[in-house]
Formats: sequence, C-alpha cells, structure tokens
Amino acid sequence: MAYSEGSLWIYAPNKGAPIAFAILFLLSGIVHLYECYRLKCFKVAGLLIWASCLFTAGFITRAIGAHHDANEGMYIASTVLLLIAPPVYEGANYIILGRILYYIPYLSPIHPGRVITTFVTLDTIVGALTGSGAGQLANPDVSHKKTGEALLKAALIIQLFMMACFVAIAGKYHRNVRKRGIMTWKLERPLITLYASCVLITIRTIYRTVEYFAAANSMNQSYSGTLTSTSQLSPITTNEWFFWFFEATVMFSNSVLLNVSHPMFSLPSSNKIYLDKDGVTEVEGPGINDPRPFLVTILDPFDLVGLVRGKDKEDQFWETRESGHHHAGAGAGAGTGDIRRMRERGESGAGTIVGVDDHNGKQAGKIESIA
Repeated sequence: MAYSEGSLWIYAPNKGAPIAFAILFLLSGIVHLYECYRLKCFKVAGLLIWASCLFTAGFITRAIGAHHDANEGMYIASTVLLLIAPPVYEGANYIILGRILYYIPYLSPIHPGRVITTFVTLDTIVGALTGSGAGQLANPDVSHKKTGEALLKAALIIQLFMMACFVAIAGKYHRNVRKRGIMTWKLERPLITLYASCVLITIRTIYRTVEYFAAANSMNQSYSGTLTSTSQLSPITTNEWFFWFFEATVMFSNSVLLNVSHPMFSLPSSNKIYLDKDGVTEVEGPGINDPRPFLVTILDPFDLVGLVRGKDKEDQFWETRESGHHHAGAGAGAGTGDIRRMRERGESGAGTIVGVDDHNGKQAGKIESIA
C-alpha cells in the first residue's frame, strides 16, 4: 500500500473492503440476536450482539473516512469503534466461561462467580483504557498521541495477561472434569469453542501490540529528527493488508465461530442448574445473587471484603446437599431450597425428568419429558 500524503491512515485506505465487512458483521450480529432469542441467553451472550454492532459502525465510519482520508472526525470515530469492539468479544467469552464453570462448579479452580466478576471488571477497565487511548491517539496533537499510545499499549498488555489467565482457568477445569470421568461432548464443545475464540482474539491482540509499539518507535524517530524517509516506517503501519487480515478477517472469523458453535447450544439456560457429583443428575439450586447495594458493587467490584470474610465458601451451595439416587421417587437428600431435577440420560444426552422436589425435600411426583 503506497504512502498517501495528508492521509491520517498514512496510506490511502481501501474503499470497498470496509463496506463488505460492515455488511458481514451486521449479518453475524443478526444471527447472534436470533440465537440469543431462541436460546434465551441474552444475559450470557448478549455482548456478542453489541460487539458486532460496534464493528459494523466502525467499518461504516471507516468506509466514509476512506473517501475523506484527512477527515479527523471519521478517523477518530473509526479508530475508537474498531479498537473497543474486540474487548467486548473477550467480555462475552469471560461470561460464557463463568457459565460453563457453574455447570460443574465443584471442579472449578476458583469460584465461578469470582471468575465472572473479576474478568468482566478487568475487561471493563481495558475497554475504558482502549477507548480513551484510541481517542487520544487519533488527536493530531503530539502530546495527546503519546498519551494515547501509552494507554493503548497498557490495555493490550493487560488483555494478553487476562487471556493467559483465562486459558489457565479453562484448561485446569477441563482437566479436572476429564479426571473425574464425567466429560461429555455437550460440555467439551463449548470449551473447545472458547479455546478457538481465545486463539483468534490473541492473534489480533498481538498484531495490535506490535503495531502500536512500531508506531511509537516511528513517532520517536520523527520527534528526534532521525526519520528522513517514509521507507523507514514499519511495514505494519504503512501496509493496510495487515489490518484487513489480522484485525478484520480474524475478528470476523471469531464472530462466525460463535455463530456456528454457540456455547449455549449445549448448556442449560439457567445458571442455577448444575451437574451433581454423581455425574448424572442435574440439580436446580438457589443460584448465586449479589445482595450488596449497587454503590458497593461499583466501589468493590471484586468483592474483596466478601473474599476476606469467606463469602465464596458460604456461596458454595453445591456443598450443602447430599448426593441423591438416580431413579424415580428418590427425592430425599436435596438441601432446603433445592429443586431436584433428575434426568436419566442416554447416549444422545436426552432424558426424562423423573422426580421434582419441593422446598421441603418432598417429592412432588411431576414427570416430564425433555429433548
């Protein structure tokens, strides 16, 4: 891609590609919307819709900016939107992982609720750093650009660290379930999907990290007067194909992956339903709610006070009930407040609810088929 004098992108941006990707992300977002509606999982996967919308808007503004490559407003809008969209996909993955951990909570390396609050809070911080950094970087003022680059590099490095922790937790959980001998394709499929999504997002994050460190080096050369020719600029900043492959194509592949292999295809719609320690019975427990005032959740998103006081241990409701039998009529053994949903599963994973307990541990005798 040739250098273009006066272009805020350095090169003359492609005019057709952003239109194509805007349409593609829009279609993927519509599919995400339909899947969330059909699977009733807006709380778990709703961020996938929002991420697709951000990419669609980002490519629309880039398409407009391609025809006016010196227009600062379009450049800033496109840069900010395209940089804050990937962390939203990451946020969706963190929530989905938490949902997977809730299904077999006693084999999770850390409390499932802690995974969601910690990672989503950190992802929100990353999003704030990215949005602020992108806005500063797009500003033509030199001091603003330096600040923007520093914020973006910090956000990208935090993203890589979070992704490493994400994979470590998911991998440990995966091994625990396999060692227990209760791994099924229903549970392994969403885990594999998250691993693949993680790889794609990490590829994109590494590309952006290299790009901004290269851009910072070029800027320093410019300030010191050692940059005498555009040929000294890093190819990653002067060739648009890097962006279209490592950002646009990789992130669209991630969106399609989550369309085709939606993690909630295999999981119960409610996070109150978990697999009993017998590896066969599905139990509907009380779930976990944060009773703290809203202001407290803002000031202490990690619930560090609760962690010190042992609240995680108190919330382990799966430890407060005995494992029951798996045949019709075996309702006794559920803890107070638990609703036993007992399923005799065949090889296909389908089964029948053969007993439902009321809140007093007495069998209600309701029999219902499920697919």
